[in-house]
Amino acid sequence: MSFESTKAASRWVTRVIPVILAVAVGYATYVTVARVCVDYLIHDRQQNGSAVTVLVLYFLFMFLMIATYLRTIVTINTDPGLVPLGPLAVSRRGSRYGSDKAHRADDLEGQPYFMAPDSNPDSPGLEQFYTKDVFICETDGRPKWCSECCNWKPDRAHHSSELNRCVLRMDHYCPWAGGMVGENSFKFFVQFTTYTACYCGIVLGAAGSSLTKQMNSGDGVDGFLVGALGLGGFFGLFTFMMTITSLRYVLLNMTNVDLLGSRTKVYQLAVRIPRGSEGTDSYHVINYPLARPGSSYSTNQHNNGNGAVARVNSPNLGREARDSLAHRTFAILRTEAGENPWDLGYWENWKEVMGTNLIDWLFPIRRSPCTKHDRNESFYRMGKIVNEVRVRHGLAQEPAAGPDGLEMR
Repeated sequence: MSFESTKAASRWVTRVIPVILAVAVGYATYVTVARVCVDYLIHDRQQNGSAVTVLVLYFLFMFLMIATYLRTIVTINTDPGLVPLGPLAVSRRGSRYGSDKAHRADDLEGQPYFMAPDSNPDSPGLEQFYTKDVFICETDGRPKWCSECCNWKPDRAHHSSELNRCVLRMDHYCPWAGGMVGENSFKFFVQFTTYTACYCGIVLGAAGSSLTKQMNSGDGVDGFLVGALGLGGFFGLFTFMMTITSLRYVLLNMTNVDLLGSRTKVYQLAVRIPRGSEGTDSYHVINYPLARPGSSYSTNQHNNGNGAVARVNSPNLGREARDSLAHRTFAILRTEAGENPWDLGYWENWKEVMGTNLIDWLFPIRRSPCTKHDRNESFYRMGKIVNEVRVRHGLAQEPAAGPDGLEMR
């Protein structure tokens, strides 16, 4: 499977950039090791201690930079975190008219065949949403739909025009890092930019200090040192700004896409409430699995003759009563403008992306904890905003069991 951009220009840039970076690192290594440490510090000034210090720091950060860069590229090109295509998209893209390339606006045959969400109550993938306690939804209570991929979009997934696929926690397409940066590679990308900025700082410090001393002693200007300063300054400033920006995303638990219009963005949440609950003036409800046209489901309750509602909890349930236990009711709630449902606080946000210990923070070994998706509550951990939204609408802070005490058994 190819994870390359659908745009020819992006593909060529992505292939050329590693060569450029290799040449730049090779040049910086020659200047720092040969020109600065060996020729100047050791031979000319006999400052062996300074030379050893520069060499240790240089190769340390170069090793970390290369390791994180390779980890980023490998992850991006083997598992960028794509959402599976729906059956309709698989069929369409496998047909003679199917294409992974961007559609021209005036090409009728190139337009998506299936713009509307799948109306089938048993639509593949729908169950992964209503088995959660909270998920992002549309006004009608159904998850967001991608007309290009013909599939339901998990929370925080966005469609990439570069790949023509939906990407989990998509951040941006980076030709310097080899492709699409998403949840699987974002941690390694942050480590790469951080170590590259530090590496460039060592090159700038070594070359700048040596050049200044040479000029003050009247030895003239070494053109190699000037070139190293230019390269180090360019890449150092670029990666430093990328590091600051990425660390901001980490601390806010957001992505580049999430921040677009974040001050005015409003999320609609499908929040699980006791099964069979009715809507209010504040919110409406939706029941899952979706009912087929002309059918409904039983709330699995009956009157015991004294006006009380009896709860059915026998293990020997009839088919109709048993099937009703698999139903869930969700209230459709709205956040206020600018609220981030995934904000856990700076420390928890950091651990969600960078890991829980120093080894995870420093080395590109394990992926971010947020990539596991093994939670029953939601696709990603949600913060206090969700409970605040519940309270605003008169609901309990935590989802409660259904009226018969059983759910999803």
